[in-house]
Amino acid sequence: IADLTHGRDEAGDRPPLDVITAVGAQEAAGALAADPCHCVVLELGMPDEEASRFLHALRGDSALASVPVLVHSGHRVDAALEENLRSGAAGGVLEFLSSLDELRERIALHLAAEEPGDVLTLVRPEEPRRASAQLGEDSPTGRTVLVVDDDARNLFALSGILELHGFRVLHAENGRRGIEKLTHHPEVALVLMDVMMPEMDGYTATAEIRRMPKYAELPIIAVTAKAMPGDREKSLASGASDYVTKPVDTQDLIACVRRWLPA
Repeated sequence: IADLTHGRDEAGDRPPLDVITAVGAQEAAGALAADPCHCVVLELGMPDEEASRFLHALRGDSALASVPVLVHSGHRVDAALEENLRSGAAGGVLEFLSSLDELRERIALHLAAEEPGDVLTLVRPEEPRRASAQLGEDSPTGRTVLVVDDDARNLFALSGILELHGFRVLHAENGRRGIEKLTHHPEVALVLMDVMMPEMDGYTATAEIRRMPKYAELPIIAVTAKAMPGDREKSLASGASDYVTKPVDTQDLIACVRRWLPA
């Protein structure tokens, strides 16, 4: 899975994603050497030892050692096989996923991260599945969320998480466009507002929205940098209802959205 490009698709709804496919360990290694990738999805349906050889080759290259590998299988992986693959990973990021929904969610989070280590390690399968079920039980599906962010990776990650939980997502690449999109879409029930954007940042955009009486009660969740705690206070002072920090954690994001959009 290659990096997101910084454009938008023809419909203007989704930042495009470059996907590179490869058959077998040798072809995959060649593809990675030719194009930088944010993460790799490894299908376990490959011939015996092929996956292990690929992981050994990947981790043996210092330039590729930190690339996250998401191992997908339609069933729970045998413990012995998992241990064998983990030994081949040599301490790199290696996640085992049997659910396509969970795979999509993890891809979105890894693509949004500035560095591979920024994404929290996946909890053992039994825990996240229960958490996901709890988050989805009362989710207000069908509601519209406006995501305002100039980074294509963040747009992809946030959109993927929200759509996975049943929300309809609109995009805007800066605060000014966000205000325009909001005024043209009265169905927007909540705004996710990045604070650092060109032309009009999230603080200014939030304050502008709050000056409009019809949006006085609209939930606006600021997306701030974890390393800059002052961003949170500044966001709330500008009129934000709440905030989440980057890199975004799925459960924290959905829990925050649910607080402001109860079912």
